[in-house]
Amino acid sequence: SNLILSLITSLFIIFVSAGPSRFHFSKPENYISMYHPEGTDTLYVGGQASIYVLNFTDYGVSNLQIPAASDETAKNTCRAKAAPLELECDNFITVIQKVNDTFIVCGTNAGSPRCWMLGNFRIASASDISPAYPSQKSISVATGNLYSALSSVGGHAGSIRRTFGSQKLLKTENIWLMNPQFAGAAMIPTSFRDKEEMYFFFSEFNKTARVDEEPYRARIGRVCMVDEGGVKPILADSWTTFLKARVMCGAGNTQQQYNNLKQAVVLTAQDKRAGVLYGLFSNAWGKTVICAYSIEDIDQAFSTSKLKGYSSPLTGVRPGMCVRKNSSGSHNDIKNLGVIRYHPEIEDVIRPVGIAPLDLPTEDQINHAVADIVLAVNDEHYSVLYLGTEQGKVLKVLHTSNGAFIISQYSLFHNESPILNMAIDSQKGHLYVGTAMEVQRLTLADCGRYGDTCRECILSRDPYCGWDRLKRKSLKLRKTSPKEVVVPRNTTVFLPCPVRSFHAMYRWERDNCVLNYPCLFSGDFCVLGPAVDTPLKEGVFRCMATEDGFKVEVISFRLVNQGPLFAASVLCTLGLSLLLAVATLWLH
Repeated sequence: SNLILSLITSLFIIFVSAGPSRFHFSKPENYISMYHPEGTDTLYVGGQASIYVLNFTDYGVSNLQIPAASDETAKNTCRAKAAPLELECDNFITVIQKVNDTFIVCGTNAGSPRCWMLGNFRIASASDISPAYPSQKSISVATGNLYSALSSVGGHAGSIRRTFGSQKLLKTENIWLMNPQFAGAAMIPTSFRDKEEMYFFFSEFNKTARVDEEPYRARIGRVCMVDEGGVKPILADSWTTFLKARVMCGAGNTQQQYNNLKQAVVLTAQDKRAGVLYGLFSNAWGKTVICAYSIEDIDQAFSTSKLKGYSSPLTGVRPGMCVRKNSSGSHNDIKNLGVIRYHPEIEDVIRPVGIAPLDLPTEDQINHAVADIVLAVNDEHYSVLYLGTEQGKVLKVLHTSNGAFIISQYSLFHNESPILNMAIDSQKGHLYVGTAMEVQRLTLADCGRYGDTCRECILSRDPYCGWDRLKRKSLKLRKTSPKEVVVPRNTTVFLPCPVRSFHAMYRWERDNCVLNYPCLFSGDFCVLGPAVDTPLKEGVFRCMATEDGFKVEVISFRLVNQGPLFAASVLCTLGLSLLLAVATLWLH
């Protein structure tokens, strides 16, 4: 295994990376984009004036660095225009995508976006695909055509567009979006190609926000992928199927709401309009949470909700529904085009499953997320989230109908740099994680880190790793080989038990004794020490961990005394640091 177990400082297992699958940038890259072709070992990373082509193996990373600098004229023009930051007056690679057989690479080009590509397809202007500056958030999704969303900045209104491909290039109307800040996009598959949709996730400016909340409202926008625009009098070059809905993240209807949607990821089943949306939200104080939403609930709302501000009867095809242009009942009806033009928002509000955000016992600020659907050995599908934090950690989270469970935490980077970007490869089972200083590759199913027994595997609750609750009863309790400890006369002894999971309850037992012995928790150990009601007599003491109804023996000691029983009062005179030192000494 290329992961080694670290000390436990929180409520889950922590691992630090010690493997070779990492690449160090020659200079800090404060803005990075990623493109990973599924099923390969290659990762494309866009940086400042450079494109890194990284090939990962179990033994190291080979790399090709392609220069992509702006010319001095563009840089000087950028400085004269007073960019948000002078450092942004360079070519930051913001888009790397492959549309069919065509590679598209776009960069900020010092405030004058530029794209490079191979192929003959039509393309919108580069400024519709790449932002002018790297601090302006943009989203691109390639699914036969390239769909792009640019956040609002300065005088730029922000938009959702089809920017490249064989279909007509379309855009949103300016009145539909209110200074949007985009957080993600995803294609929602269906067995009927004409019904496929593209969802966009963003926050909009909210003029009616209270003084104690961020002035944003989270939104889902949706367009049909068969949309070919309207007719000349109305929406000729715009979407005719655009609808948007408000998204709530918080505890019911209370004022404790998270209104700023920072990132969104979607898990869907192939060919089914079903799945889950995970949204990363923040509030006015910078606290971050994850809310989960049913794709079926979202689809139902878009299909049935009333349109906000519109009360007249609708005729023909419902505005916003996916119908091919010129087919029977298409959206070419001028009246219906007018309805969608002036009433693109639905009344229904999208609320999370489980009412409230996921309960995650961490104080770290989450800033990036990716997700995977895992088929476990019990033939059930499970959602696994990988959450990157500002502290340079990655949380591996299992989400089921019973709630969220942090399986483990990776502490990957020595300098605790914030996670800037991640990419996941479900086919090959890899996670790519990038900071300003380096990129690492992790194995999604590195099951050996949990131990070498079926029992330890089950307790990890990691669906990548042979997880089957039904086989628990057939597992026999494994006993450890006791370590002999000879206790000299008038000596106090403490027995340490390493805490591998704070989801478990730890207790000490003594052979041939029905009593459970309490333990003193001290950081990473459950320590057994002498007390008035539990003198440490000669015998075998076993540390037991009970988790999720299953009991495991962690470690055992055989005490052999060379003198009278040691006094319990000595325990009270030992300081915490000495206790830890003695415990660590016994472990070795």
